[in-house]
Amino acid sequence: MTNKLKVNWIAGIVAMLVLAGSAAALSSCNRKPHRIGSVNTEFNLIGPDHKIIIESYDDPKIDGITVFISKSQTGGIKGALGLAEDPSDASVAVRQTGPIKVKEVFKNGEDAFTEKRSALFKRMHVSRFWDAPHKSFVYVVWTDRLINGSPQNSVSAVVAEPWDNHAPDLSMMGTMAAAPQ
Repeated sequence: MTNKLKVNWIAGIVAMLVLAGSAAALSSCNRKPHRIGSVNTEFNLIGPDHKIIIESYDDPKIDGITVFISKSQTGGIKGALGLAEDPSDASVAVRQTGPIKVKEVFKNGEDAFTEKRSALFKRMHVSRFWDAPHKSFVYVVWTDRLINGSPQNSVSAVVAEPWDNHAPDLSMMGTMAAAPQ
């Protein structure tokens, strides 16, 4: 392999990594959580303690729905450096916090939010479903890895009900049925 070919090959890899990093940064910019608080679960002499973090997110496609997440966070030296793999333990609770208005159509099982849970391969997902017969939005929190995920999950639902005499605006949902995927 010639030096020019090696340089072109390395430049191509660097460009791909920069594009992938930029895309990841842009996709996560609009979904910042509101950190409610945390509790320490295990003391670490060096580095931060292990914690349970509580956060809330407003659903980006549905006004009036807030998603509350509690999740484990690994402390210690690895946790401080961002190298620890956080446990798959997470819980979700969904509440109606205002008049419901669906702003954008979504597919059942689509991720409302995702978050890195390790330096490389693990992600936490909050997936959204529409249960048409019950007029309910259902959310499930789960984690995956490059090779295998975790069966640990938590589910919560909110019924689309009137809020201060404002009927829920479900017009974007059309005739979407809650079919299994």
